[in-house]
Amino acid sequence: MTFMDKNFLLAGKTAEILYHDFASEMPIIDYHCHIDAGEILENKQFTDISEAWLGGDHYKWRLMRACGIEEKYITGDSSGFEKFMAFAKTMPRAAGNPVYHWTHLELQRFFGCKKPLCSENAQEIWDSCNEKLSSNGRLRVRGIIDCMRVEAIVTTDDPIDDLENHKQLATDETLKTKVLPGWRPGHIMDIETNDFTSYVTRLGEKTGIKIEDYSALKTALLQRLNYFNEAGCRTADHGLHQLSYLPISDEQINKIVIKSLKGEPVSSAEAEQYRCALMIFLGKEYAKMGWVSELHVGVMRNVNTNMYNKVGANTGFDCIDPGAQISGLAGYLNELNITDTLPKTLIFSINPNFDTAVNTIAGSFPQEGIKSKVQQGSAWWFNDTFYGMEQQLKSFAEGGVLANFVGMLTDSRSFLSYPRHEYFRRILCNLIGEWVDSGKYPSDMKHLEIIIKDISYNNAKSFFGF
Repeated sequence: MTFMDKNFLLAGKTAEILYHDFASEMPIIDYHCHIDAGEILENKQFTDISEAWLGGDHYKWRLMRACGIEEKYITGDSSGFEKFMAFAKTMPRAAGNPVYHWTHLELQRFFGCKKPLCSENAQEIWDSCNEKLSSNGRLRVRGIIDCMRVEAIVTTDDPIDDLENHKQLATDETLKTKVLPGWRPGHIMDIETNDFTSYVTRLGEKTGIKIEDYSALKTALLQRLNYFNEAGCRTADHGLHQLSYLPISDEQINKIVIKSLKGEPVSSAEAEQYRCALMIFLGKEYAKMGWVSELHVGVMRNVNTNMYNKVGANTGFDCIDPGAQISGLAGYLNELNITDTLPKTLIFSINPNFDTAVNTIAGSFPQEGIKSKVQQGSAWWFNDTFYGMEQQLKSFAEGGVLANFVGMLTDSRSFLSYPRHEYFRRILCNLIGEWVDSGKYPSDMKHLEIIIKDISYNNAKSFFGF
């Protein structure tokens, strides 16, 4: 079998038909990512493959560190060429790692390179890729987006961001792709940290509201929610260690907020009570505006203190928290459901052991007229592997209705990451193809086409309202 040929990951004829005839040409809706809207606005041209590939990609960084590469070749001040050569050195050792597959899908799709990257051919591949990056408008940022048929991109933005890049992109008639902001209120959740008071101060300055209590805090957040909504935002993203359901009165929450703003310590229990109250407030507002709420739970962040102090957050030192609790999810969703203010919700279980529990919780909150209003999100972060994606698909199918699934996202900081959607679609088609070939589902191409196209594209477009 040829290395990563046209039938890569497709083990049977049915899988080949499902992918090539139905999945491969569907547009991409990347409903959660971390790319910079400003680089789309300027139509950035990358100086070299290292800048396009390795800058900000903590997946590749973790792989390099695991192979003993010095940090100066990862996040340090080494040249782009030196970093690329260091990464190339790791590739032959990465059998079974999804980064190996992503790397070579990107080389093939963008640069026409079908050679397995290694130290011996790294110079040749470096030269070839850089020539294409410098001379081919197709590989400027907008060209990359166009050639991948990306219909919508949702970035990740802080409530105090001005969204000026998004506003300009919305009026740019030369851009076919929708670039929408995504609300990510992480800093306002961390009431127990030293940065909370300074962040509230900046929020107050942005809104012109003097924030001295919980009521004023909610008023300021509501102003920013409306601002984001007017800018086209349709999603809210929450990265939570866990979601506890600990409802208390606004009066009690107000005391906690005032205490924190005065610089007094807030206990872990008080912090969880505050987060619960704020999540309920925000969830109700999301429902009013028709947004989708994205919840991802079960991650421990910045577990390596030495490296956090050296290179900062979001650099590849987070991990799955095997002890995180998700029992509060049901209480939280029920609280909103009782008052008919439960928004469409995706629950991403960073810990794959939560898959079955998440699916049973999600399935307990249906709504007439909406397909799987609350559902498990795609396998991502530590789980967007061949095995992880397959297991998530099986769990979704067994605990819900797989045909309703909104599909893949990149969760990436790289514009070259769009082939991850292809990777997902191949795994999807292979799995369902196996079910057909083994007699677990009929060879009914009419309905199979609907399932594959819906999961690849149609469901996301409908679910998010794009």
